[in-house]
Amino acid sequence: MDTARFALSRADLRIEAAYIAGGWETGGGHIAVHDPATGLLVGHVPNLGAVAATRAVDAAATALGDWRARSGKERSAVLRRWFDALRDHRDDLASIITGEQGKPLAEARAEVDYGAAFVEWFAEEAKRVQGFVTGGPTADSRITVLRQPVGVVAAVTPWNFPLAMITRKAAPALAVGCTMVLKPSELTPFTALALARLGEEAGIPGGVFNVVTGAPGPIGDVLTGDPRVRKFTFTGSTAIGKMLATRCAATVKRVSLELGGNAPLLVFDDADLEAAVEGALASKFRNAGQTCVCANRVLVQNGIYDAFASQLAERVATMTMGDGFVRDYQIGPLIDDRAVQKARRHVEDALEKGASLLVGGPSAPSHRGSFFRPTVLRDVSPDALLAREETFGPVAGLIRFETDAEAIALANDTPAGLAAYVFTRSADRMTRIAEALEYGMIGLNTGLISSELAPFGGIKESGYGREGGQLGIDDYLVYKTVTRVRTR
Repeated sequence: MDTARFALSRADLRIEAAYIAGGWETGGGHIAVHDPATGLLVGHVPNLGAVAATRAVDAAATALGDWRARSGKERSAVLRRWFDALRDHRDDLASIITGEQGKPLAEARAEVDYGAAFVEWFAEEAKRVQGFVTGGPTADSRITVLRQPVGVVAAVTPWNFPLAMITRKAAPALAVGCTMVLKPSELTPFTALALARLGEEAGIPGGVFNVVTGAPGPIGDVLTGDPRVRKFTFTGSTAIGKMLATRCAATVKRVSLELGGNAPLLVFDDADLEAAVEGALASKFRNAGQTCVCANRVLVQNGIYDAFASQLAERVATMTMGDGFVRDYQIGPLIDDRAVQKARRHVEDALEKGASLLVGGPSAPSHRGSFFRPTVLRDVSPDALLAREETFGPVAGLIRFETDAEAIALANDTPAGLAAYVFTRSADRMTRIAEALEYGMIGLNTGLISSELAPFGGIKESGYGREGGQLGIDDYLVYKTVTRVRTR
């Protein structure tokens, strides 16, 4: 076990146990977690199944009554202490993220800040969950609309942002009075368990926030099938999201899904070239390209195409890659060898279909872990796998276009609809293109679009529901209409 890489100031934040009903459980078999930068063993977590998942739902259902009965101000205070704990233990949490997910420490620290911001935001929103009263159909009647917690929430979260994808769901759920059963990715469970410990210390009561580790199948069957779970929230692939939503339909659960993307980044002739290159770097290569809002296709207008391709390739060629614990490299490993093979397949397919490699390609054998060099290809065919599938790796494929109409058609030619990016100086074009693009989030002259202040989510096959901002709390509330007639 590579314990030296987990040299935490608080060693008790590295936990090899699940968290159910306020207690830590180590029973059952175990799942090994490996560092993608070295391939070395990080540790083990319990491989729990249906029985433990059911006990977690039991705990959440039992805790629901007391937690929802607390005032918004009381819940706000608990969440605020949780936020403070995340900020106080920022470096330890970042080390855990880097150790099991691989991103460089600087990016891991940024994820802690980003994830903590959702806890802070929804701690404040907890005090502002209000209904309204309006006049009824007759003079002696009144209608009251209540907004109340949906109930027990089940959450399944991915490995690419093992802290932020949890807090984006847990913070609003707990803020309004829901309880939660969380199934984190089996590839990155230690971050979730550290969150649970800090939440426990912040005063989250036992049973309000439960973390069940293990293989997804048996746990997922319980979380999608148990009728006491009234809301199911998932971030992950489109194929898995569709399957889970189908299962949830049997008990008519509320469902929110944040699924795969195939984001276009459109660069028009009148764009600020330097800003466009910076935006492409920020969007495409953050977390080694392993983000759902990554620019998956870079569409560049003919007049600026050659200059953009040259400058982007020059910048990418200088990017450093390596173990995030050694130094602050810009590119860390991919999560596993399957991810490396997918990136390699996309590059090879693009080359076979006429693309040219400007920089990058598969990593040299000297890298022990799951590394893939940051890569830029030009003249990629719109029919290439790189343009049709979500690569989820540090590979930028450039596609040439002539007209605005062609750019819009290319950008919308996908079942995905999560994020898109547009670089232009024209205010008129910004408006026209933003209205025409079929995406839930659009960045205009920026490659960074996610914030706790704004709703995050997609359309089409990228899912439904929103996380963050004023709308982010609604997914965890139900509306109840009470009509009252005055009696004599």
